[in-house]
Amino acid sequence: MLDTDTAVDDYDAPPLPTDFDSYVIRRSPALLRLAFLLTGDRFKAEDLVQTTLAKVLHRWDATAAKGDPHPYVRTVLIHTALGWRRRKWEGEQSTYQLPEHASDHDFADLAARRHQLRSALLQLPPRQRAAVVLRHYDDLSEEQAAAVLGCSVGTVKSQTAKGLERLRTLLETNDDPND
Repeated sequence: MLDTDTAVDDYDAPPLPTDFDSYVIRRSPALLRLAFLLTGDRFKAEDLVQTTLAKVLHRWDATAAKGDPHPYVRTVLIHTALGWRRRKWEGEQSTYQLPEHASDHDFADLAARRHQLRSALLQLPPRQRAAVVLRHYDDLSEEQAAAVLGCSVGTVKSQTAKGLERLRTLLETNDDPND
């Protein structure tokens, strides 16, 4: 039996509490996953979520009074992530790469495939990446993704199509047995 009161990422859950602390406790895991997919780095994702929450804090009462604040917070997170691409210096650069090795274990293959997908995802331009993540990870409709990105539905469709095609190309290139 599922305990619906403890669901962290349930969109059909009862209305969220209107206080900021409860929202952060309940929705931080979902925000971190979204931020990680947009940045490709755990620490940048944490910084992105923290920056986003700091931005929405000063407008929290007005936002929460209108209903579920999560769509607004997600929109701020996406726009903040897209704005970060304009920064010339990103600070620290990660140099750690997973070692290549053959494995008989399914979990290792799964981890390698996830890493491969994340690497390919990070090679997409930021708007394509955001459109793909919103449509296929966050499971938003084209209209909802357009509202979050502040663009037309047609732009979401084209950015998603281009992003998926580029992902296919990148993943096929990485699967080449001659490498």
